Amino acid sequence: MTKKKKEINWKKIEVIIEFLLFGILIGITEDLIAIRITTGASITSEMVVIIILIAIPFAIIGEVIADNIDFVKILKKLFDKTK
Repeated sequence: MTKKKKEINWKKIEVIIEFLLFGILIGITEDLIAIRITTGASITSEMVVIIILIAIPFAIIGEVIADNIDFVKILKKLFDKTK
């Protein structure tokens, strides 16, 4: 028996990386804006490092969830039950 060699889907990997990087950049930006507006504190390099360390895991989790959950399927099931 021969095993099928699994091909790498480079397009899917590219999309995942793009969304991940975009998620990280947006997360960092929104955190910096929120901190500046709510506290009035100056943005320091230490603050940016902490925000980056916080934003990366959330972007990864968000990408994993968004990539693996079929929201349309869930909504169809939900609305079919209410009819």
